[in-house]
Amino acid sequence: MGKKRIIAKSGEELLKDREKIDAAVRKEVKIGASGKINEGRVYINASYNNTIITLTDLKGNVLVWTSAGSLGFKGAKKSTPFAASKVAERLAQTAKKSGVEKVAVLVNGVGSGRESAVRSLASRGLDIISIKDITPIPHNGCRPRKVRRV
Repeated sequence: MGKKRIIAKSGEELLKDREKIDAAVRKEVKIGASGKINEGRVYINASYNNTIITLTDLKGNVLVWTSAGSLGFKGAKKSTPFAASKVAERLAQTAKKSGVEKVAVLVNGVGSGRESAVRSLASRGLDIISIKDITPIPHNGCRPRKVRRV
């Protein structure tokens, strides 16, 4: 197996991460007299394999998105609650920089990162207006197979 090494990030790597966050913040969209967008929607897509979180304005235009895979998690670690909370923290940072303070959260999927992502968004200082589950639920399912005749 070998020795396990702990990778410590240097100052340059931390600056590169900060530059990535700054680059992710889109240009400011002017709205009315306020000058910035201060409300938005956060879509959390928690599948069995990954957690993807998207920040949009009220019209649905995507401002920022991030996922566990884009943060460097690989394989089975992408679908963990820890990865989902890290994704939500990154999105909350970029949301604060772009001026978004109030969000409506829409959760989709059955993955394990649903709850931890919402909690992480709340703990990072975003004002959560509402939480809605938009996971599609089949009412009657698909048509069953025909009866086997022997």
